[in-house]
Order: sequence, then C-alpha cells, then structure tokens
Amino acid sequence: MSSVIVLAGGTSDERAVSLRSGAAVSAALQAASHDVTVLDPADGLTKELLVGHDVVFPVLHGAGGEDGSLQTQLDIFRLPYVGTGAAASALCFDKWQYKQLLAEHDLPHPAGELVDETKFWQSSLITRPFVLKPFDGGSSIDTLLIRSLAEPLDKDAVHALFAKHPKMLLEELVEGAEITVAVLGDQCLPVIEIIPPSGGEFDYENKYNGQSQELCPPEHVSDAVQHKAQELALRAHQLAGCRDFSRTDFMIDAGGNLYILETNTIPGMTDQSLLPKAAAVSGLTMPQLMDRLVRLALAHH
Repeated sequence: MSSVIVLAGGTSDERAVSLRSGAAVSAALQAASHDVTVLDPADGLTKELLVGHDVVFPVLHGAGGEDGSLQTQLDIFRLPYVGTGAAASALCFDKWQYKQLLAEHDLPHPAGELVDETKFWQSSLITRPFVLKPFDGGSSIDTLLIRSLAEPLDKDAVHALFAKHPKMLLEELVEGAEITVAVLGDQCLPVIEIIPPSGGEFDYENKYNGQSQELCPPEHVSDAVQHKAQELALRAHQLAGCRDFSRTDFMIDAGGNLYILETNTIPGMTDQSLLPKAAAVSGLTMPQLMDRLVRLALAHH
C-alpha cells in the first residue's frame, strides 16, 4: 500500500472533467488499498502539502496540469509522480511543436499551420474542410470544425476564437473513422473506435454525455490498420518522451490511411473515459490500472 496524493481540479477550462477524473482515480486507488488524499491545485499547492507521501498522481487536464508546469514543480520538490515528465508534457501540450516532431520523423499527420487571425483568412487551408483549434488545449474546447464550405464562414465566431486564443492551429479536416490508442507502460492497449451521435461531432459535449459509441474492439477498422495504429501510437509515445501512459488520437481516411492528431499525456480517467475502457478490455479493472500506474511511477523515480 502506498500513500498517494491525487491532484484534481485546477484552473483550466477542463476543470470539471478533471474533478470527475480525480474522483474516479481516488475511488479506484482506495479499492486497490492505497491511502489517498485528494488536493485541488486551485486552492494552492505547497511542498508541505505533498511531502510525506509516496507518490503524486496528477489528474489535471489542460493548462497547469498537462503543460509541464506542474511536473517542473514536482521535479523541484523531488517528488515521485505518475505520468510524463516536464519537457515531454510541454511538447505534447503544444500541438504545433508536436506536429513538428511528427514531421521530423515522417509520422503521418494532417497538414496544418499555426495562424493568427490575419493568417487564418489568408491560408489556403480554409478553401477546403478544416479544423481550427487551440494549439494548447484539449477536450475539443473552442474548436471550429467546418465540413462544408457551402455556407460562408461566420466571421464573428472566428473573431471571438482569436480574441481568446491569439494563435490557433489550423488543420485540414480528415474525413473518416476516428480511433484512439492508449499506451500503458511500454505496451499498447486495444484500439477504440469512436462513433459520434448521428449528425454530431466528437466534441466536448459528446465526449462526456455518453451519446458517442466507443467500440472496443472496433467494428469498422481492419486488424491491419489497428495494428499499424498501435505501432504509431507507441512510436509517438516514445519519440515524445512520454512515460507511464498516454493516449494518441487518429483519423482514418477512406483509403485506410492513418493520421495522428495528438498525444494526450493525462487522458481522461472518468467512467466515460477511453483509456480505462481500453484497459478493461485488456483485462485490467480500474483499481488494477491505477495500482499499475502508481507502481510504474515508483519504479522510475
């Protein structure tokens, strides 16, 4: 049994999801016989609050949790923690820098540009279906997805996004199936196929309302493509320097070609979340999964 600090909440746009993840992680750790204390960094985080415990388990999504700042603080405190270290967290959080890493190593990804509002309107990418999203956020918050150019773009909506995010990531829209692959330790978990509600997108609402289908094993993805996706997910995990666990999201076009969208270093851990579902299919209960992650963190400290 270990004494574990679970960090959940924080101040990012993804606070609500983090609190749900933290509650699920805490319950699972307690079921695995660990001694658990839950802290919210929004209330302030000092070394005195953290010392005396065996391991810190950050379940903080978005800025302040996945961007490397918390990991830097824990490294300074010399405290063991679950998950990816500071530099790799910062790399994966910055979707533009992450795309550069993929390009450098010839890993498939959608064409994209880092744009401000002026460059957005000048880009050739907006002459075909596209996605505009923060380069440093998650959970599909503040994402504009345009499948058809039949209607003119809403300039006010675009302006509002750039008012909040002065620079954003503009990418070509890859039409097709969406899958995700989690890595646990140095092994890939089973692939999950994501099917949003009819007429909907896998957006913030549909990620957490239970309306999307999450098929594991996938029903519409060949074994060969699943195997290739697992190879790519593990390669991306290793190239980025991730540790303990991650989850990489993909699109598959009509020709069966894979495109890496991003790698999440602290993916959701709610009862609706994808990594715990994949772990369950592989035979790991939620308490077993959390215990495994704590053991991995203690092993590499």
